[in-house]
Amino acid sequence: MVLRLGYDIRFDIPAPVAMVALLHVRPSRAADLRAPDEICIEPWTPVETFIDTFGNRCTRFVAQPGALRLSNSTLLEDAGFADAVNYSAREVPVHQLPHQVLGYLLNSRYCEVDRFATIATELFGGIPPGWGRVQAICDWVHSKVSFGYQYARPTKTALDVYAERFGVCRDFQHLAVTLCRALNIPARYASGYLGDIRVSPAPSPMDFSAWFEAYLEDRWWTFDARHNQPRFGRILMAVGRDASDVAMTTSFGTANLTQFTVVSEEIAPQNARYL
Repeated sequence: MVLRLGYDIRFDIPAPVAMVALLHVRPSRAADLRAPDEICIEPWTPVETFIDTFGNRCTRFVAQPGALRLSNSTLLEDAGFADAVNYSAREVPVHQLPHQVLGYLLNSRYCEVDRFATIATELFGGIPPGWGRVQAICDWVHSKVSFGYQYARPTKTALDVYAERFGVCRDFQHLAVTLCRALNIPARYASGYLGDIRVSPAPSPMDFSAWFEAYLEDRWWTFDARHNQPRFGRILMAVGRDASDVAMTTSFGTANLTQFTVVSEEIAPQNARYL
């Protein structure tokens, strides 16, 4: 299937401010692009692009005072399959994990792993290791945490979500990631496009979405404690230890968000003129 992906993000900038944007499709999906995936910045601003330590493509620039607009519209050809599932995927003992995966067992800004050791063991220690245990974590978070945009706040951690039982998609994932890590299952936070493709449309405006990946057997697998079902058209943009590593935009100074629009939709192939 062919997906049209895009966004229109606008800010009011009171004074010059350095910014970094993670608004590109992740390099691992670059071969599937059928149109350029570049940020259009208005007014025109010189940029630098780089790959960060997590393998994400980033854009760096200095925004000048006034109105700032970041936008993009691109096409991506997707195989059209739902998220992969492997019920027999096993957990890997810590001493056998690849070196680059070990960091996803540790505490991070929003994931207080050491505070969850007893909680995770009491809730999930009796479940056989492997895919079923990660799915049990997703089931539990999905059933215990209520979703609502009014519950969003930038300082909310996994422990806050566990205590309050309310949150947005990132909060569901932070709690699930932390529970996995507390059981020595590497888990990383992921963000990207997830449109209402082959599901009933959500009543709220489209947004970027968060999910997480758990390392089982010999690879990363997609899990989503918020929706808790395999989905179509999930397009990865960035991964990191938690949301602090994959913010869509980071400003080193004041940048007031004034508008935010995201598009992710399936289109007919004949309308994909770049194919």
